[in-house]
Amino acid sequence: MSTALRPLFFGFMLLLFALAGSAAKAEQQPQHGVIDLRQENFNRRVTLSGEWAFYWKKLILPTNKDKGVFIHFPSKWTDLRVNGKKLPAFGYATYRLKLLLPKNEDSLRIVVPDVYCASRLYINGKLLMEVGKVADNAADFVPKWQYKTVGFVPRTDTTEVVLQISNFIHSKGGIKETLVIGKSNQITLERRRAEAIDLFLTGCLVMGGLFFLGLYLMGNRDKAILLFSLYSIIYGYRIIGVDNYVLHTIIPDLGWSTLIHLEYLTLFISIGLFALYTYYLYPKDVSRSIINSICATCFLFGVVTLVVKPYYFTQLIDPFLVVTVFCIAYAFYIYTVVFIRERPGSIYALMSSGVMMIIFTITLLIYWNIIGLQQFLNFIAYICFFFLQSLILSHRVSFQLKEAKHEAEKALQAKSDFLSNMSHEIRTPLNSVIGLSHLLLKNNPRPDQTEQLDIMLFSANNLLGIVNDILDYNKIEAGKIEFDEVETNIAAIARNVVAGLQNAASEKRIALRIKIDERANVAVLADSTRVFQVLNNLVHNAIKFTHEGYVELVLSVEAETETILTLKTEVIDTGIGISSEKQMVIFDRFTQADNSTSRSFGGTGLGLAISKRILDLQGSVLQVTSAEGYGSNFFFVQTFIKVANAGYAAKPSCPDQKEDSGYAFKGVNILLVEDNSINIIVARGFLTGWGATVDTAANGADALAMMASGGYDLVLMDLNMPVMDGYEATRRMRELGIRKPILALTANLRKDIENKIVQAGMNDVIVKPFLPDELFQKVKKYVRSADII
Repeated sequence: MSTALRPLFFGFMLLLFALAGSAAKAEQQPQHGVIDLRQENFNRRVTLSGEWAFYWKKLILPTNKDKGVFIHFPSKWTDLRVNGKKLPAFGYATYRLKLLLPKNEDSLRIVVPDVYCASRLYINGKLLMEVGKVADNAADFVPKWQYKTVGFVPRTDTTEVVLQISNFIHSKGGIKETLVIGKSNQITLERRRAEAIDLFLTGCLVMGGLFFLGLYLMGNRDKAILLFSLYSIIYGYRIIGVDNYVLHTIIPDLGWSTLIHLEYLTLFISIGLFALYTYYLYPKDVSRSIINSICATCFLFGVVTLVVKPYYFTQLIDPFLVVTVFCIAYAFYIYTVVFIRERPGSIYALMSSGVMMIIFTITLLIYWNIIGLQQFLNFIAYICFFFLQSLILSHRVSFQLKEAKHEAEKALQAKSDFLSNMSHEIRTPLNSVIGLSHLLLKNNPRPDQTEQLDIMLFSANNLLGIVNDILDYNKIEAGKIEFDEVETNIAAIARNVVAGLQNAASEKRIALRIKIDERANVAVLADSTRVFQVLNNLVHNAIKFTHEGYVELVLSVEAETETILTLKTEVIDTGIGISSEKQMVIFDRFTQADNSTSRSFGGTGLGLAISKRILDLQGSVLQVTSAEGYGSNFFFVQTFIKVANAGYAAKPSCPDQKEDSGYAFKGVNILLVEDNSINIIVARGFLTGWGATVDTAANGADALAMMASGGYDLVLMDLNMPVMDGYEATRRMRELGIRKPILALTANLRKDIENKIVQAGMNDVIVKPFLPDELFQKVKKYVRSADII
């Protein structure tokens, strides 16, 4: 037997033994309308089931001495025969019992359960209880179901109980459950305990149902969750509105017709909902035709309940038991199947179906009067069932969240791959545009051509900046951004930023100024690339939104010790300014103050978002003070560790300064491995212009063959090529013992491929599109390290 099934099997067997034991208890029973309880101490409640005097079609008073006939009590009229005739459901009758009680009992109480469908109780000739209105005709009869107890003090050793019942509306007449007698405090305590259990269980089901309903409405549109929530709420009514009829006690004036319709409708609807819930829980394993049949049957029973009289629809309970048994058995079969197939939450489903069978077994035994109400056992079973079902849904939601997370990660990876590929595809033609523009500018073009080439270079560099911004933000969102701490001079970077953007400011005829605290001109540990990126974004942004006046970059020292330097960086402009309500949204990605800003000034709206995120990840906060029409001040404060005995040059070097001589690389033989003919023209044009000899190979395999013959001082290796890519070609060269410098020439960003190029054995990377100075400096560095020039 499966490990998961053992608890169900043993629990079911223990239940049967417990129920058999409770049914087998021997009690004193009435005989010939008399029960002798004079030796009873009433430490436990005593049931009054046995032979009672019965008077059909008579509402006798306690003073009536007629003996009647003796029948088994309790019993429905439709199960009785009097004078050889089977009794109908409609009619009226009287039950009489004589109790012989001990004289020393101070207070006793008789429990009168609900009857079909109005009752009246006399004790020793005194009317003590009436539920509904007992009458001998349908016109005066008023049905009502309600739990009642009657307290009395025995004055003599003989107490006569007379119970009158009438029914002109239900398909069953008489009484199904027996009367019970016991001590008043014990009976009251048991009733309060039963009411507390029903109220607690109802509250659990309704609140659980509302929780799952809220979960469904707030975004998780899983129909299984919706159906379980409705099932819980509806079944919550059955707990409080059936069996103990606690709802009838709380609200005694509720109409009988309304309550009987609700009792039957909730039964039919709940079974249909549970069948649908099972289908949506495991749709791949459940037969839709079977579920449709169950639901159609439940719907038909519900419609009949709404359109016919209670006498007719109350007869549906027995045939509906067949539907219920089939539904529960089919659910158990399905949960066994899904457990075998290892569906999500199937272990809880199988356990809950076992508990459901226990609940149904108890219900049937009670319905057939084999056992009495098992309040506590029912309570435990219901709690277990709904708890296990909740675990199924919780597991399901958790599984869906994991799946959604997995799909989101896949989508994020797909987006990253797409952006990476797009970057490569965009950078490759940009390399041609920028490279050829530089080559043309070196060939002494006409003044009008120079202006056009400058515009083309400016546009290409703008496009490159947009691509870089999108890729940077994508890396930040994916959590893949890394910060390097190297010896850095913040003041030098600030001067480089201002120097690089002077032309942009001059074209708009605004002043671009820089103000640096002398104490800031020291070396610190920082990520120079990210420092440059933030400062460049802020200054370039200020220039873009300033029509007249100035833009000023200010570095001031907030605090300083021997090892720590705290800098405040400000970018102040006299531009258009930002209204207070827009200041919170300008740091969002792809966002500017309004749509007209994008149309008037251009840009992706990523610069500020990237700068803010970079600073956030470094523990700093980008802030702004501004007023519309009065300019803006973007500022942030950062703390750095000073570098002792720093060797960093305080003054910036000119980025365009290079040995632009035709003999700089004279005698240097370079192998250019590239499959793009335009990129070959660009790179060859620069290299041969500096005096180098350049041979080309279209793929890694050709390069490997050419390097085997020797004679090359440096290799510029494209990474993505047909036949053999640059990584494989480099690995094979290193395996052959070739130690010449190999530089990756690629449109991918360095951070994306850094590990792969190191593993392949490459020395460095030149990212396309490259500036002439960058190519020159990298080639110069590695040919000098090899003692070539």
